[in-house]
Amino acid sequence: MESMERSSDSSLIIGVAASTAERVHLARLLGEADALLLVSSADQARAFLELTGASIAPSSAVLAPTVMPAAKPIRAVPEPVAELRLDVDRRVVRWKDREMPLTRLEHDFLHCLVTEPGRVWTYQRLHHAVWGNEHLGHGSHIHSVVKRLRQKLANLGATVTIHAVRGVGFHLLPTA
Repeated sequence: MESMERSSDSSLIIGVAASTAERVHLARLLGEADALLLVSSADQARAFLELTGASIAPSSAVLAPTVMPAAKPIRAVPEPVAELRLDVDRRVVRWKDREMPLTRLEHDFLHCLVTEPGRVWTYQRLHHAVWGNEHLGHGSHIHSVVKRLRQKLANLGATVTIHAVRGVGFHLLPTA
């Protein structure tokens, strides 16, 4: 095994992303780094650091949510998305002067999308936020909630809907 010498100004970036697609995206974003390690969990990153004897200063650690950015950057909340209101106390979605009751799962799912409109929520992040665990299974339960929410938004006459990003997750955008 060849030993590596590193200058004092070089740095190692450890990227943590659960899915292959997210790791590929990180590799594209961080490809110019001096040294890059992509792992699927924080535990793998810790194991690497322990194995190499490396340590990091707390000030050098950067935590970022595991969210893929939207395919097209969105600089401001699109006007139609801003008109959608979620009453968290009553579990009701409101569009202009109309409202529709939501189940707990529908409410929690839509709450995620409304808090960061236009931003892609990964299947894993949504599953954790809505169902409270990491199990993804076959995903039909997520698609069932999306189908019901799309129908409810259409029944309200909303000009926003839930768009799928194939293999990644969902985001809330104006209807095309």
